[in-house]
Amino acid sequence: MALDLGPLDGHVGYLLRRAQLAVFADIGAVLAAHAMSPADYAVLTVIDRNPGAGPSQVAETLGIQKTNFVPLIRRMEARGLVLRTPSARDRRSVDLTLTEEGKTFLATLHAMAQAHVDRVRDHLGPAEYEALLAPLQRLARLTRPA
Repeated sequence: MALDLGPLDGHVGYLLRRAQLAVFADIGAVLAAHAMSPADYAVLTVIDRNPGAGPSQVAETLGIQKTNFVPLIRRMEARGLVLRTPSARDRRSVDLTLTEEGKTFLATLHAMAQAHVDRVRDHLGPAEYEALLAPLQRLARLTRPA
């Protein structure tokens, strides 16, 4: 028997969190087969699309705390996916790029992520899926840096 959620069922934040848990469970299971998390996938994607970005930029863009980001990057570097090089702009910082192995691996992850997107789209229906994207993108920009 389902419990009565009271006003929670009408709270956007509550529903977004429940939806996020459901969506992350689906993609998390797929990525876990490659010892990756949704956050790992997001980091690789942002580095790929912004080669030479600094760790602080990537972490801030994705809303990952620096204390969590540093070990994440170290794991990816140890796996041969990410390369940290001294920044040409500021020798005290580093630039992040994907290695060739990282690019190949990310292509595999993109295919897996697309299959996940297809499952979510099928669950909602194409029209509802597309209608949901713009409001979610606006909500995500509430705290994301410009």
